[in-house]
Amino acid sequence: MITRIWHGRTKAEDADQYLIYVQNTGLAEYFSTKGNISAKILRQIEGEICHFLTITEWENMESIIQFAGEDFEKAKYYEEDKKYLLEFEENVNHYETYVAS
Repeated sequence: MITRIWHGRTKAEDADQYLIYVQNTGLAEYFSTKGNISAKILRQIEGEICHFLTITEWENMESIIQFAGEDFEKAKYYEEDKKYLLEFEENVNHYETYVAS
């Protein structure tokens, strides 16, 4: 299993709207991609800034490529992200994931 983590920042005042937007774009696409195991959004407001993490789990690298394309280490953005995000981090992080039983 592989975990993919993306980080983004918005103004705190945009946090609720951006959360809904991510649920309707990124999460919807994650869940519709074969090989996606799970997807979560983490949110932390620090003063006037809100940090978002999307944490997705995938069966294998091929399923991530189905979602993100051949350049799978690049962050994938959607049209209205420019309305909310304070910057566009270029890359995401991938981790081999092991579950203790």
